[in-house]
Amino acid sequence: MKIIMLGAPGAGKGTQAKMIAEKFAIPHISTGDIFRANIKNGTELGMEAKKYMDQGLLVPDELTVKILLDRVAQKDCTDGYVLDGFPRTIPQAQVLDKALTELGDHIDYAINVDVPDENIINRMSGRRACVTCGATYHIEHIPPQKEGICDKCNAELILRDDDKPETVKNRLDVYHKQTQPLIEFYSEKEVLRTVDGTQDMQNVFAAIVEILK
Repeated sequence: MKIIMLGAPGAGKGTQAKMIAEKFAIPHISTGDIFRANIKNGTELGMEAKKYMDQGLLVPDELTVKILLDRVAQKDCTDGYVLDGFPRTIPQAQVLDKALTELGDHIDYAINVDVPDENIINRMSGRRACVTCGATYHIEHIPPQKEGICDKCNAELILRDDDKPETVKNRLDVYHKQTQPLIEFYSEKEVLRTVDGTQDMQNVFAAIVEILK
């Protein structure tokens, strides 16, 4: 079972990807993690990717897909995997699709966790992070015992730049321009399934499990 997770930043697709991976005993694969592992292990592909990253450039789609295919060829991916964070654009999806087709393989499901922009902005602007230990909270859903103070180490809690409404809005604009077209791409391939991401996390997960059954 090969699954791609789709959804805007802050929609909760990363959390759902981890839960799917655990339930179905398949790896949760994030491109960021693969890059870091290849660079750390000094692989040929990792060193090639590092050249681009050191210059502040995006790693070319073909190289990213090569690194991805190298990962999914490993033994723990025999029964499938959950891709999180890739593809992000139509060209990436096309390169991945072509590479998988050449291997006689394909994506089984593209799960779209659908959440309106307004909900995402409210959700992310409510996040707070500890400046010392990195623990995370939410002023509505997981509030600290004492406002603005970390439960674990008593340090100050801050609203990270990434979670500020204006930053979130910019990220959503990029998502709508670059990534949302993937919904149509996978819909045409008849593998797209959409779930309502505004529900409670466990209800979203239950809806995804129902699809994957």
